[in-house]
Amino acid sequence: MEQSVIYSVDERNVATVTLNRPEKHNAFDDDMISELTRVFKKAAEDSTVRALILRAEGKSFSAGADLNWMKKMASFTKEQNESDALALAVMLQTLYEMPKPTIARVQGAAFGGAVGLIACCDIAIGSKLSKFCLSEVKIGLIPATISPYVVEAMGTRVSRRYFQTAEVFSARRARRLGLLSESVTEDELDITIDNLLSNILKNGPQAVAKAKSLVQWVSSQEINDSLLSETSKLIAEVRTSEEGQEGLSAFLEKRSASWVEVKNDK
Repeated sequence: MEQSVIYSVDERNVATVTLNRPEKHNAFDDDMISELTRVFKKAAEDSTVRALILRAEGKSFSAGADLNWMKKMASFTKEQNESDALALAVMLQTLYEMPKPTIARVQGAAFGGAVGLIACCDIAIGSKLSKFCLSEVKIGLIPATISPYVVEAMGTRVSRRYFQTAEVFSARRARRLGLLSESVTEDELDITIDNLLSNILKNGPQAVAKAKSLVQWVSSQEINDSLLSETSKLIAEVRTSEEGQEGLSAFLEKRSASWVEVKNDK
Protein backbone atom coordinates (compact mmCIF):
# COMPACT_ATOMS: atom_id res chain seq x y z
CA MET A 1 0.00 0.00 0.00
CA GLU A 2 1.38 3.38 -1.04
CA GLN A 3 2.18 5.87 1.71
CA SER A 4 -0.21 8.81 1.97
CA VAL A 5 2.59 10.97 3.39
CA ILE A 6 6.26 10.75 2.38
CA TYR A 7 9.00 12.12 4.63
CA SER A 8 12.59 12.65 3.52
CA VAL A 9 15.64 14.69 4.49
CA ASP A 10 18.20 15.77 1.88
CA GLU A 11 21.95 16.43 2.08
CA ARG A 12 21.28 20.03 3.15
CA ASN A 13 19.30 18.73 6.15
CA VAL A 14 16.11 20.10 4.66
CA ALA A 15 13.10 17.90 5.42
CA THR A 16 10.35 17.47 2.84
CA VAL A 17 6.84 16.32 3.72
CA THR A 18 4.87 15.26 0.66
CA LEU A 19 1.11 14.71 0.51
CA ASN A 20 0.91 11.59 -1.64
CA ARG A 21 -2.70 10.88 -2.59
CA PRO A 22 -2.73 12.48 -6.06
CA GLU A 23 -5.58 10.26 -7.24
CA LYS A 24 -7.71 11.78 -4.45
CA HIS A 25 -6.34 15.31 -5.01
CA ASN A 26 -4.47 14.84 -1.71
CA ALA A 27 -7.68 15.04 0.30
CA PHE A 28 -6.90 14.12 3.87
CA ASP A 29 -8.54 11.70 6.27
CA ASP A 30 -7.84 10.62 9.83
CA ASP A 31 -4.98 8.35 8.77
CA MET A 32 -3.23 11.12 6.82
CA ILE A 33 -3.74 13.56 9.70
CA SER A 34 -2.16 11.08 12.11
CA GLU A 35 0.80 10.54 9.79
CA LEU A 36 1.29 14.27 9.23
CA THR A 37 1.34 14.81 12.98
CA ARG A 38 3.96 12.08 13.35
CA VAL A 39 6.33 13.43 10.68
CA PHE A 40 5.93 17.05 11.81
CA LYS A 41 6.94 15.97 15.31
CA LYS A 42 9.83 13.97 13.86
CA ALA A 43 11.16 17.02 12.01
CA ALA A 44 10.65 19.26 15.04
CA GLU A 45 12.59 16.91 17.31
CA ASP A 46 15.46 16.26 14.87
CA SER A 47 18.20 18.74 15.78
CA THR A 48 19.89 18.24 12.40
CA VAL A 49 16.87 19.39 10.36
CA ARG A 50 17.29 23.03 9.29
CA ALA A 51 14.01 23.66 7.45
CA LEU A 52 10.87 21.90 6.22
CA ILE A 53 9.08 22.00 2.88
CA LEU A 54 5.41 20.96 2.68
CA ARG A 55 4.47 19.89 -0.84
CA ALA A 56 2.06 17.62 -2.71
CA GLU A 57 2.11 15.19 -5.60
CA GLY A 58 -0.19 15.60 -8.59
CA LYS A 59 -2.31 18.42 -9.95
CA SER A 60 -3.69 19.64 -6.62
CA PHE A 61 -2.08 20.70 -3.37
CA SER A 62 -5.09 19.36 -1.46
CA ALA A 63 -8.85 19.27 -1.92
CA GLY A 64 -9.33 19.40 1.85
CA ALA A 65 -11.28 16.68 3.65
CA ASP A 66 -11.70 13.27 2.04
CA LEU A 67 -15.30 12.46 1.05
CA ASN A 68 -15.31 9.02 2.69
CA TRP A 69 -13.91 10.50 5.88
CA MET A 70 -16.68 13.12 5.92
CA LYS A 71 -19.27 10.38 5.41
CA LYS A 72 -17.84 8.55 8.41
CA MET A 73 -17.85 11.71 10.52
CA ALA A 74 -21.52 12.29 9.70
CA SER A 75 -22.42 9.18 11.70
CA PHE A 76 -20.18 10.09 14.67
CA THR A 77 -21.57 11.25 18.00
CA LYS A 78 -20.77 14.78 19.20
CA GLU A 79 -18.03 13.37 21.46
CA GLN A 80 -16.51 11.36 18.60
CA ASN A 81 -16.59 14.44 16.37
CA GLU A 82 -14.79 16.49 19.04
CA SER A 83 -12.07 13.85 19.33
CA ASP A 84 -11.72 13.67 15.55
CA ALA A 85 -11.53 17.47 15.21
CA LEU A 86 -8.98 17.69 18.00
CA ALA A 87 -6.66 15.37 16.08
CA LEU A 88 -6.73 17.81 13.16
CA ALA A 89 -6.23 20.77 15.50
CA VAL A 90 -3.17 19.12 17.08
CA MET A 91 -1.68 18.39 13.65
CA LEU A 92 -2.08 22.02 12.60
CA GLN A 93 -0.61 23.29 15.85
CA THR A 94 2.37 20.95 15.48
CA LEU A 95 3.11 22.45 12.06
CA TYR A 96 2.49 26.02 13.23
CA GLU A 97 4.82 25.66 16.23
CA MET A 98 7.56 23.84 14.30
CA PRO A 99 10.86 25.28 15.62
CA LYS A 100 12.25 25.39 12.06
CA PRO A 101 11.40 27.49 9.01
CA THR A 102 8.47 25.98 7.11
CA ILE A 103 7.70 26.58 3.44
CA ALA A 104 4.52 25.50 1.64
CA ARG A 105 4.87 24.68 -2.06
CA VAL A 106 1.41 25.14 -3.54
CA GLN A 107 0.07 24.08 -6.93
CA GLY A 108 -3.44 23.55 -8.23
CA ALA A 109 -6.39 23.53 -5.84
CA ALA A 110 -6.08 24.24 -2.12
CA PHE A 111 -9.53 23.98 -0.59
CA GLY A 112 -10.91 23.80 2.94
CA GLY A 113 -8.42 22.44 5.44
CA ALA A 114 -5.61 22.78 2.89
CA VAL A 115 -5.81 26.55 3.34
CA GLY A 116 -5.13 25.92 7.02
CA LEU A 117 -2.01 23.90 6.23
CA ILE A 118 -0.72 26.75 4.07
CA ALA A 119 -1.53 29.36 6.73
CA CYS A 120 0.39 27.35 9.34
CA CYS A 121 3.61 27.60 7.32
CA ASP A 122 5.98 30.55 7.71
CA ILE A 123 6.28 31.07 3.96
CA ALA A 124 3.99 29.94 1.14
CA ILE A 125 5.01 29.95 -2.52
CA GLY A 126 2.17 29.29 -4.92
CA SER A 127 1.78 28.71 -8.62
CA LYS A 128 0.03 31.54 -10.45
CA LEU A 129 -2.54 28.95 -11.57
CA SER A 130 -3.37 27.77 -8.05
CA LYS A 131 -6.87 28.34 -6.64
CA PHE A 132 -8.06 28.69 -3.06
CA CYS A 133 -11.36 28.27 -1.28
CA LEU A 134 -12.57 28.19 2.31
CA SER A 135 -15.34 25.87 1.22
CA GLU A 136 -16.74 24.56 4.51
CA VAL A 137 -20.00 26.55 4.56
CA LYS A 138 -20.95 25.06 1.18
CA ILE A 139 -21.73 21.83 3.02
CA GLY A 140 -23.06 23.42 6.19
CA LEU A 141 -19.80 23.34 8.15
CA ILE A 142 -17.36 26.00 9.39
CA PRO A 143 -13.52 26.27 9.17
CA ALA A 144 -13.19 26.06 12.95
CA THR A 145 -9.89 24.22 13.53
CA ILE A 146 -8.02 26.12 10.81
CA SER A 147 -9.48 29.51 11.77
CA PRO A 148 -6.71 30.70 14.17
CA TYR A 149 -4.08 30.32 11.47
CA VAL A 150 -6.12 31.59 8.52
CA VAL A 151 -7.30 34.67 10.43
CA GLU A 152 -3.71 35.40 11.46
CA ALA A 153 -2.50 35.05 7.86
CA MET A 154 -5.31 36.90 6.08
CA GLY A 155 -6.76 39.22 8.71
CA THR A 156 -10.14 39.45 10.41
CA ARG A 157 -12.02 41.53 7.84
CA VAL A 158 -10.93 39.39 4.89
CA SER A 159 -11.67 36.16 6.77
CA ARG A 160 -15.19 37.33 7.56
CA ARG A 161 -15.81 37.57 3.84
CA TYR A 162 -14.27 34.30 2.65
CA PHE A 163 -15.46 32.20 5.60
CA GLN A 164 -19.04 33.16 4.66
CA THR A 165 -18.98 33.31 0.86
CA ALA A 166 -16.84 30.25 0.09
CA GLU A 167 -15.66 32.07 -3.03
CA VAL A 168 -12.84 30.58 -5.04
CA PHE A 169 -9.99 33.08 -5.23
CA SER A 170 -6.85 33.24 -7.34
CA ALA A 171 -3.18 33.02 -6.43
CA ARG A 172 -2.87 36.71 -7.22
CA ARG A 173 -5.55 37.53 -4.66
CA ALA A 174 -4.11 35.03 -2.16
CA ARG A 175 -0.81 36.88 -2.45
CA ARG A 176 -2.52 40.23 -1.91
CA LEU A 177 -4.45 38.89 1.10
CA GLY A 178 -1.31 37.49 2.75
CA LEU A 179 -2.01 33.77 2.40
CA LEU A 180 0.78 33.41 -0.17
CA SER A 181 4.20 35.00 0.23
CA GLU A 182 4.83 34.89 -3.53
CA SER A 183 2.99 33.81 -6.66
CA VAL A 184 5.20 32.45 -9.44
CA THR A 185 4.95 30.28 -12.53
CA GLU A 186 4.86 26.52 -12.05
CA ASP A 187 8.40 26.27 -13.42
CA GLU A 188 9.63 28.81 -10.88
CA LEU A 189 8.23 27.10 -7.77
CA ASP A 190 11.27 25.00 -6.94
CA ILE A 191 13.79 27.66 -7.94
CA THR A 192 12.06 30.22 -5.72
CA ILE A 193 12.02 27.83 -2.76
CA ASP A 194 15.67 26.88 -3.30
CA ASN A 195 16.60 30.58 -3.22
CA LEU A 196 14.75 31.00 0.07
CA LEU A 197 16.47 27.95 1.52
CA SER A 198 19.85 29.25 0.36
CA ASN A 199 19.27 32.35 2.47
CA ILE A 200 17.89 30.45 5.46
CA LEU A 201 20.80 27.99 5.56
CA LYS A 202 23.30 30.84 5.89
CA ASN A 203 21.71 31.88 9.18
CA GLY A 204 22.26 30.63 12.72
CA PRO A 205 19.87 27.69 13.29
CA GLN A 206 19.08 28.67 16.87
CA ALA A 207 18.70 32.32 15.91
CA VAL A 208 16.24 31.37 13.16
CA ALA A 209 14.15 29.34 15.63
CA LYS A 210 14.19 32.16 18.19
CA ALA A 211 13.33 34.75 15.53
CA LYS A 212 10.32 32.68 14.50
CA SER A 213 9.02 32.35 18.06
CA LEU A 214 9.76 36.05 18.61
CA VAL A 215 7.28 37.04 15.91
CA GLN A 216 4.57 34.78 17.32
CA TRP A 217 5.09 36.16 20.83
CA VAL A 218 5.57 39.88 20.08
CA SER A 219 2.54 40.06 17.78
CA SER A 220 0.22 39.55 20.75
CA GLN A 221 2.03 41.92 23.15
CA GLU A 222 1.37 45.53 24.03
CA ILE A 223 4.32 47.85 23.49
CA ASN A 224 5.14 48.96 27.02
CA ASP A 225 8.02 49.01 29.54
CA SER A 226 7.59 45.31 30.23
CA LEU A 227 7.97 44.40 26.54
CA LEU A 228 11.04 46.66 26.20
CA SER A 229 12.61 44.91 29.17
CA GLU A 230 11.79 41.40 27.95
CA THR A 231 13.07 41.97 24.40
CA SER A 232 16.26 43.53 25.79
CA LYS A 233 16.84 40.48 27.97
CA LEU A 234 16.21 38.23 24.99
CA ILE A 235 18.80 39.87 22.72
CA ALA A 236 21.31 39.90 25.58
CA GLU A 237 20.84 36.15 26.03
CA VAL A 238 21.27 35.54 22.31
CA ARG A 239 24.38 37.77 22.04
CA THR A 240 26.11 35.88 24.84
CA SER A 241 25.07 32.42 23.60
CA GLU A 242 27.56 30.12 21.88
CA GLU A 243 25.89 30.63 18.51
CA GLY A 244 25.66 34.39 18.98
CA GLN A 245 29.34 34.63 19.89
CA GLU A 246 30.31 32.52 16.86
CA GLY A 247 28.19 34.64 14.55
CA LEU A 248 29.61 37.92 15.81
CA SER A 249 33.17 36.58 15.64
CA ALA A 250 32.67 35.33 12.10
CA PHE A 251 31.28 38.70 11.04
CA LEU A 252 34.15 40.66 12.59
CA GLU A 253 36.77 38.25 11.25
CA LYS A 254 35.15 38.27 7.78
CA ARG A 255 34.80 34.51 7.60
CA SER A 256 31.90 32.06 7.27
CA ALA A 257 30.18 31.05 10.49
CA SER A 258 30.49 27.44 11.57
CA TRP A 259 26.96 26.56 10.40
CA VAL A 260 27.53 27.80 6.84
CA GLU A 261 28.76 25.36 4.26
CA VAL A 262 31.29 26.85 1.85
CA LYS A 263 29.09 25.99 -1.13
CA ASN A 264 26.33 28.20 0.33
CA ASP A 265 28.56 31.27 0.49
CA LYS A 266 28.00 34.04 -2.02
